[in-house]
Order: sequence, then structure tokens, then C-alpha cells
Amino acid sequence: MTNAAYRDHLGRPIVAVTGMGVVTSLGQGLKDNWAALTGGVSGIHGITRFPVDGLNTRISGTVDFIDVPVENPVERSYAYARETTDEALAQAGISGEFGGPLFLAAPPIEPDWRDRFALADRAPASQRPGDAYDRFLAVLRDNPSPALHEAWAFGSISERLSDRYGTRGLPVTLSTACASGATAIQLGVEAIRQGRTDRALTVGTDGSVTAEALIRFALLSALSTQNDPPTKASKPFSKDRDGFVIAEGAATLVLESLESAIARGAKVLGILKGCGEKADHFHRTRSSPDGGPAIATIRAALEDAGIDESGIGYINAHGTSTPENDKMEYLSMSTVFGDKLANIPVSSNKSMIGHTLTAAGAVEAVFSIQTMLTGTLPPTINYTNPDPTIQLDVVPNVKRDARVTAVLSNSFGFGGQNASLVMTAEPA
Repeated sequence: MTNAAYRDHLGRPIVAVTGMGVVTSLGQGLKDNWAALTGGVSGIHGITRFPVDGLNTRISGTVDFIDVPVENPVERSYAYARETTDEALAQAGISGEFGGPLFLAAPPIEPDWRDRFALADRAPASQRPGDAYDRFLAVLRDNPSPALHEAWAFGSISERLSDRYGTRGLPVTLSTACASGATAIQLGVEAIRQGRTDRALTVGTDGSVTAEALIRFALLSALSTQNDPPTKASKPFSKDRDGFVIAEGAATLVLESLESAIARGAKVLGILKGCGEKADHFHRTRSSPDGGPAIATIRAALEDAGIDESGIGYINAHGTSTPENDKMEYLSMSTVFGDKLANIPVSSNKSMIGHTLTAAGAVEAVFSIQTMLTGTLPPTINYTNPDPTIQLDVVPNVKRDARVTAVLSNSFGFGGQNASLVMTAEPA
């Protein structure tokens, strides 16, 4: 019979984190990222990947230091995921066949317009007056291109990762907007809790910053236009915030049942204690302004973790720096935590790394666990003009030493896709 010490309050296997890897605009690897993040360094810079003349937003948190064989979002997303998974497995002490399932959060990539036009131009003259997609099909029917297919099929990322690391079963690719990285972690937690596996590989990756992506978000008035200096653009919870900064990155977490991790002598970095997720149909891109789904998500995560509001020592906020989302997140946190919120530090990693979109929930989960391991709270930088309607201890501008044993990490995505994770320090 399984030792009760390895079961949670609901009798489920306790889920441990034994390996982590991360890439953001701050650098490659957990060590460099953490040093920069806690040092208040910004990774936001001017865009050089494509022309930005005439665009209102000309800044981003792109990852430009990892070589890719072909410049496209699928290849970049795969490369970032590969690097973070290599790091996480090395830290976990796992080599050879992984032997557990893979849950990947990847961006819903579409071919950019330049590639579409080039493909359409290759169509036979007799086909060109027709529908654009008819022309695409005509070209690919006559000249099948596996390389082109892989560059456009974001589902191929998980297949390549599965082949490289020897994961078990059909790899799962998911997309729940900005909550995707946290959703991937939740699926890994549930697989272990249900007894379907002793370990799971959970990855969030996003290398999808293209001209088209930038323009689409700009048309939604979602992006900051404070281009000069780029490092000052992302200012969560500030009065003069004007939008998020689009960014790239990836993170991988190796999850194991605590019993399995202890049995093989692995170092336990933290515990995935609780997960909550809710969705609403308020709008295709906006979150419900009354905060209802976000409130329910946080409460669900706390209930799943078996702790109450007083048990949380730090909140890693979604903190996008958009006027509406920051206001909604504050409403949700203040509703759940009430007067206790005044004594809970709440900071936003996005003030330094930007919004890594599909990868954000996984990246911020890694930083949340690192907060507990090091006893250091990362700051919210660029906090010089507080919003008087948002009363939070945002750990302004400078890191803070604090012993934290339980963290809430929020991921509230477009269209009301919401996920929250509760992480705790290793149990005695």
C-alpha cells in the first residue's frame, strides 16, 4: 500500500517538480534568467527580426540568441522547447527514454503573409484567378513539401520532442491562449494524480513573434506603444500602463509523483499543490470585467490545494500591463483575499520579460518555484507612477528577501481562458 505521506488531502498522489528549464529574452537557462530577473533587468528591446517602419509598436522580447535552421515560428518554438527540456531533464537526473507523457503548450501558428504569397505565386497560371486556398492546394498537390508542412504545422513540435526524449503515448499539443503553459502543467498533474503515470513532461513554448502577429495584437489596441526606451514599456499596475509587450520564451517542468521521486533519490524542487481553471464566453478576446471567472479560478486552485487564503505567501501575477486586464486581476485577487491581500507581495515577471503568450504560465511557474527555493521575490520594475485604484504591494523596482512556502501563479488569457496554480515548498 502506498505510504500516506505521499498522498494529498484528497488521497491523490502528491506531485513534485524535479527539473526545470527556461529561456526568455533575459537569456538561456535558469541561472542567467534568475540573476537578471531578480536584478530588475529588462529583456525588452527594439525589433530587428523584421521591418517595423510605420508601426506603432516597434519593441518586443524576442529571443534572438538561439540558432534555428529555418526562420519560422515552428522552428523557433521547437528550438526553445528543446533547450529548456534538455536543461530540465539534466536537473532532474533523467537520461534515456523519458517514459511518461508529454503535454505541450504551443502557439496556434499560421503561415505569415510573405510565405502565403510566395506559395500562391507558384500556382499554375490557370489556377491563379481562383481562391487563394485553391491555389495553395494546387501547388502542394503537384509538389508536396514535407519541410513546408512542418513549418506550418505547429502540432509537429510535440512529435519532434516526443521522438527526441522518448515520451510515452500520443503527445498532447494544446492552446488555451495566455493560460496555455499553466494548462499543460495541470494536465501533467492530473495524469499523475489519476495514476496513469509516475512522471510527466510539461512544456510551454512560444517563438511566434512575426510582423503579422504584432499587427494583429496592435489592431486590438493590446500592445504598448511606448517604444522609447523599450525597457520602460511594460509597467504592470502603473497608472500610465498602455498595453503588454509581446515576447517569446519557453519553460519545461519535469513532474513526478513524490513517491517516485523520493524512491529514485531525486531532489524535489517544489510541489504542484493545486490547479484551477475556468472559462467564460464574455468576449472573444476580453476577460469578463466583473472578474467572475478569474475569481472562480483562484478559488478552485486554493480548494484543490487544500489551503485557504491565509496560506499564500506570494502571488506571481498575470500582470500584463494592459489597462483592463490589470484592473480585472486586482478585482479578482481583492475579492478572494480581502484584507489579507495588503500583506501578500504581488509582482509581475512580465515587467521584465514581456508577455511570452503561450509559454507564460510555464515560465512563471518556474520563477514561482525559484522564488521559494531562493527566498527572493522578483520585483515589478517600472513602477514609478502607481495606479491609485490598484492597492497592491508589487515589490516595486527592487527584489526583496522573504521566506515563502506557498505561491499562487495566475494566467488569465484572451477569451476568458483562466488558469491558476498553487505551488508549495517541499514537504518535510
